[in-house]
Amino acid sequence: MDVKYFEDTDTLLIDFSDREIVETRDAGEDLLIELDGDGKIVSLTVEHAGERIDVSNVTYVQITASRAWSDLSR
Repeated sequence: MDVKYFEDTDTLLIDFSDREIVETRDAGEDLLIELDGDGKIVSLTVEHAGERIDVSNVTYVQITASRAWSDLSR
């Protein structure tokens, strides 16, 4: 997964894979979903991202299944 923020266009791009994009769907105002030939999500594009999220504080945390279950039991 790769997350990029383009300050000049205020666009956030989240790539989940490098598969070929064959379709782009409009998922609402300023949100695009790019799909491969099997209908799997390749990437998400958020236009005007700075107006919608705090792009200065984007983080990524991987949660393992065992950790997720232990967090739920608290």
